Amino acid sequence: MPKSKFVDFKAVKAAITMEQVLEHYGLLDHFKRSGDSLSGPCPIHKGSNPTQFRVSLSKNVWNCFSKCKHGGNTLDFIAKMENVSIHAAALKAIEWFQLDPETVEASAEPAPEESVPQKREASKPKPSVPAEKQENGGPNKPLKFRLDKLERNHPYLTETRGLTLETIVDFGIGFCAKGMMADRIAIPISNPEGNVVAYAGRFPGDPDEGTPKYKLPPGFRKSLELFNIDRAIKEPKDKPLVIVEGFFDCMKLHQHGCPKVVALMGSTLSAAQEELLRKHADCYRHIIVLLDEDEAGQAGRDDLAIRLSKFCFVRLHTFERPETQPEELSAEEITALLT
Repeated sequence: MPKSKFVDFKAVKAAITMEQVLEHYGLLDHFKRSGDSLSGPCPIHKGSNPTQFRVSLSKNVWNCFSKCKHGGNTLDFIAKMENVSIHAAALKAIEWFQLDPETVEASAEPAPEESVPQKREASKPKPSVPAEKQENGGPNKPLKFRLDKLERNHPYLTETRGLTLETIVDFGIGFCAKGMMADRIAIPISNPEGNVVAYAGRFPGDPDEGTPKYKLPPGFRKSLELFNIDRAIKEPKDKPLVIVEGFFDCMKLHQHGCPKVVALMGSTLSAAQEELLRKHADCYRHIIVLLDEDEAGQAGRDDLAIRLSKFCFVRLHTFERPETQPEELSAEEITALLT
């Protein structure tokens, strides 16, 4: 955005939600949803109490009841996280979420011939689209490129994750040496039509403190997509659809003979993902929810059961051993699960 322009903070705040901002930082999976609110540890002062930081989804505000003793809106949160001014936070939000410059900028001063009423009209932001409508009406755009020169036989994939070369090639993943996903495992994410809309980058191992496990491109909203849905909906209708949390859960189940599987890319179901499942309800017999056996997975499992049961039959699977993840299942265990 040109520096000669002022930023209309009100328009920027109206265009983005706290849920989108938390997702951008890779924090959404650390929060528990309860009705209209999200709660979790404070990301600003790096707290650990799961109830010290609250977000009101309807009011689009946050509050830390612990060390920060402070609250605010989306721009306040970005400013705190980045340690920058509100103006700088607004510029970052415009870039990250690809906001329309004409909607969020206002002239520094009116032209000489403008009268006062005209000045007010000129600086008045265009009506912004509600966040909920933006999520449903503004899809992630298909990429105009593909990452082809990827290392398919990287030890993280074959040894650590136990994927076969066939599975690796089938999902189009591999170690990326250059570019935005450099030194990460690049994972293509497609929309229901089969168009790649983003690449997720997984650090190959346990990253150092401060380095996120996953990296997503700026402006991409994973809450609008379900990983592998483009292929899952093409499977025979009489087979159940399995829902898991992560990319590698999905790939491992696929490798073990369960191709009709999608991943939430987290432990919570967004409104857009729910609508995707509802839209393609005629493509599956019923749904099996197979989330991680931890606190976040258990909360997500219960939420999915309530919401999805409104339009289809839902079966929940629980693991006897705590902290178990679907990718740890053997081919025999997956076969038994599906019968």
